[in-house]
Amino acid sequence: MNKRSKKNASNAFQQETILHIPRSVQASIPIKKIYHDGIWEVASNGIFLQREYRFSKTWLFSDINYQVTDYDERSELFSRLAAIYNALPTDNTHTKISIINKKQNLQNFKAMLLPEQKDGLDKYRAEYNKMLLDKSAAGNNIIREKYITVSCERKAIEEARRTFARIGSDLTANFAQMGSIVQSLDIQERLRIFHDFFRSNDDDHFRFDLEEYAHRGHDFRDTICPDAIKFYSDHFELGDDKYGRVLFLKDYGATIKDGMIAELAEMNKNLILSIDILPLATDEAMKIAQRKIMAVETDITRWQMRQNENNNFTAVIPYDKEQMRRETKEFMTDLTSRDQRMMYVVLTIVHLADSMEELDNDTETLKSTAAKRGCQLATLTFQQEDGLNTALPYGIRPIDTVRTLNTAATAALMPFASQEIQHSGGIYYGLNATSNNMIICDRRTLLNANGFILGVSGSGKSFAAKEEIASLILSTQDDVLIIDPENEFSPLVHALGGEVIHVDVRSKNYINAMDIGKADRSTGDDEYDEDGDGEEKEERNDRDSIFTNDTQKERIASKSEFIMSLCEQIITNRTLGGKEQSLIDRCVREVYEDYFSGKTSDNDFASQTNDMPTLKDFRLKLLAQNEPLAHEIALELEIYTEGSLNIFAHQTNVDLSNRLIAFDILELGSQLKTVGMLIVLDAIMNRVSANHQQGKRTWIVIDEIYLLFANAYSSRFLEESWKRFRKKGAAATGVTQNISDCLKSPSARNMLSNSEFLILLNQSPADRIDLAELLRIGDEELQYISNVGTGQGLIKVGSAMIPFKNDFPRNTELYDLMTTKPGESLIGGRDQT
Repeated sequence: MNKRSKKNASNAFQQETILHIPRSVQASIPIKKIYHDGIWEVASNGIFLQREYRFSKTWLFSDINYQVTDYDERSELFSRLAAIYNALPTDNTHTKISIINKKQNLQNFKAMLLPEQKDGLDKYRAEYNKMLLDKSAAGNNIIREKYITVSCERKAIEEARRTFARIGSDLTANFAQMGSIVQSLDIQERLRIFHDFFRSNDDDHFRFDLEEYAHRGHDFRDTICPDAIKFYSDHFELGDDKYGRVLFLKDYGATIKDGMIAELAEMNKNLILSIDILPLATDEAMKIAQRKIMAVETDITRWQMRQNENNNFTAVIPYDKEQMRRETKEFMTDLTSRDQRMMYVVLTIVHLADSMEELDNDTETLKSTAAKRGCQLATLTFQQEDGLNTALPYGIRPIDTVRTLNTAATAALMPFASQEIQHSGGIYYGLNATSNNMIICDRRTLLNANGFILGVSGSGKSFAAKEEIASLILSTQDDVLIIDPENEFSPLVHALGGEVIHVDVRSKNYINAMDIGKADRSTGDDEYDEDGDGEEKEERNDRDSIFTNDTQKERIASKSEFIMSLCEQIITNRTLGGKEQSLIDRCVREVYEDYFSGKTSDNDFASQTNDMPTLKDFRLKLLAQNEPLAHEIALELEIYTEGSLNIFAHQTNVDLSNRLIAFDILELGSQLKTVGMLIVLDAIMNRVSANHQQGKRTWIVIDEIYLLFANAYSSRFLEESWKRFRKKGAAATGVTQNISDCLKSPSARNMLSNSEFLILLNQSPADRIDLAELLRIGDEELQYISNVGTGQGLIKVGSAMIPFKNDFPRNTELYDLMTTKPGESLIGGRDQT
């Protein structure tokens, strides 16, 4: 044989498919090598002999609320997805989008349940756990995850890494424009996908350590492969208790509806739906289109010639040939003028069942679902193994049932449906109204944990706030502090072992409006609790010596601004001008200078014993000034210092150490209510700072928060507190129904628009308009807060806006403690009719 003959034979051999018959379950998994960063070397399509290697990498991407957006926003999302597909590489690279439904892991769900703590509250934990179990059983109990896998042929792993780094960066940026977050999977996260599919009944915690497996000489495929797998002509078996089948998209109608993929994936069964996309280069696509047009025209010309030979010169071109001519020309126009690309697409679905009967029923359901959308699904006959390897996110495509689509038709296979919120370690907020899955949110994972609960009277605002409070007290060791202007939270607080502090003119519970915490005079810190052993006090004294007067001045300046806010509320018929502000600031500084005057030269204030200044001292300072205006301010303050409304002019005498405290300011009356909320808010800030030093989180709930937006000073003070809460590891929640009035305040608008967590319940028409403008809520989403029942609406978590419903079981003590409906506000008082 000469050299040319040998070369031709060699080339032919390299293009020949090698039939590979696996001798074990592990050998049926087409993964050759795995790397720490999640890149795998996989078998090539059809397992060819080749000079290059095929590598693949997988990214997880979050869902977006495509189904509940309005038409204009859907069109925008559709265009963005089409642009992403247009940007996919064509250099021997193909992309696979996988939608994976899997049953919730039992161990993960058990982690949500509240363990007993023997603290007298276990009966409520038992009720809460039963509620979670009932909601889980009523829901579909399916977790839906979305992945994108890219594979390419490269000569070495280093070249593949550079390619995937570039692709990953592009995907992250492009998906972010749609509101979807892309996350690269490492080796363990990627192997977990296959473990959960092949071992769906295995509830053991999955763990994989590459070094450990290599050290022991174990095959990494041992950790993911099933016990046995058998392939038949139209289905396969996993182990002894699972049956599976692979379907593919055989035909489609003139148009593909964008809701087909979401509807197919809604089946509450273990399944994987994969869309393989192989974009063609534009020049190659145009050549193919031109050949198709030429073939159609040639066919039509031959038909006309045959008619002419039969003297049928008036014959009309048959409809099917004319239709093919229009479609091919339209396809060419798409490529040349409409920024479309030609793509080869393969759609496969693999679904699992517990029996053959269930498998057949599920197959018919999937086929009928596709048929309603004008598409036809068919079973892969004698190709179940290749179909399974195509559907799973390995990054290969052994089957060749490709369909030719343009970019728009490919984008119509929309992978997005409805967003889910299921944070690890979060608390329950209700059910997703579109998917019926539980909403589990951990506000601590957001950019800031502050939030609002908004809704008309009777929509369930207070109930939502109380349910969150109960969840936090029962499941965490965090502190919860409540400003309660309507005395709605007292029954719940008492039942959960909390403390209710009644702040009113008849009460003997005092909170000093001038209190800055004892440690403030020495360290600039907000720590007020001086309990502790000698070592702690010695450490505190050592720490005191390093603080300077700058910290002290900063705290005094902050208190000065707070007193201005109080005076703004107290002084009637006018707002504070520059003169009043200067006088107030001067007197506040002088009061605290007197307080700190006993300090030693080394800044050690441990020996300071005089009482904290009060509003009475502040008024005396005003009277000591020469300006008549200062005397006028002092006169207006007299009723709040020496008169009948002097409840905030005493030394603090309440214990603020309980982890659950409600400040009841119901009896303050309208004249003192806003002042009381400001003073309580300042006291809460001291507690927040103390907890922050101890590494403890604090949650603050402010009911009827609109009262604090009544004027510029109190509004600004609240806005500053909102920022300080976030910096000190606290989370504040404002509850109100008068959102239109709140939005008149620039501070309120800023706080609302920058809050990462919102619960929007039923809204009045005016409030809906304002919220839609501020939060950019579309018409489709607005219907979830328009004339809806109690406990229904939208929940905003970060950038996600989720329609939800929350129907707490009524036959529980927790419900009795949280409800504010007439006849349901006390235990045993629920209307049984």
